[in-house]
Amino acid sequence: MATIFTKIARGEIPSYKVAENDQFYAFLDNNPLVKGHTLVIPKNVEDDYIFHLDEKTYLGLWAFAKKVAVAMKAAVPCARVGVCVLGLEVPHAHIHLVPLNSEEDLNFRNDRIRLTAEEYKQIAASINSEYEKL
Repeated sequence: MATIFTKIARGEIPSYKVAENDQFYAFLDNNPLVKGHTLVIPKNVEDDYIFHLDEKTYLGLWAFAKKVAVAMKAAVPCARVGVCVLGLEVPHAHIHLVPLNSEEDLNFRNDRIRLTAEEYKQIAASINSEYEKL
């Protein structure tokens, strides 16, 4: 059975896509810590633990995440983009990219922010526009 993230990457479940290539997919978290909180996943591998990924997928995922993070930094006002790998909530390896203005922005115990569909669309489009320039 496909994971929710695989279904998102296939377009079976709607998402706010930030970037995509043939192997990886980046989309806005639907329960974000801050504006621009993005998840990066491998499209064709459903292993739930990032360190179980084969070398090519693992290195490719990080290279793709780096490009997305550069685009995020250009599109979302922040001091830098933080990275976190938890992997406990969804059984599909993924990387959290979180725009940071303080370390507190990457605290998963914080209340999550609420955004409108229009805000999600605007943020995703802004990041994607920067991604396409790279």
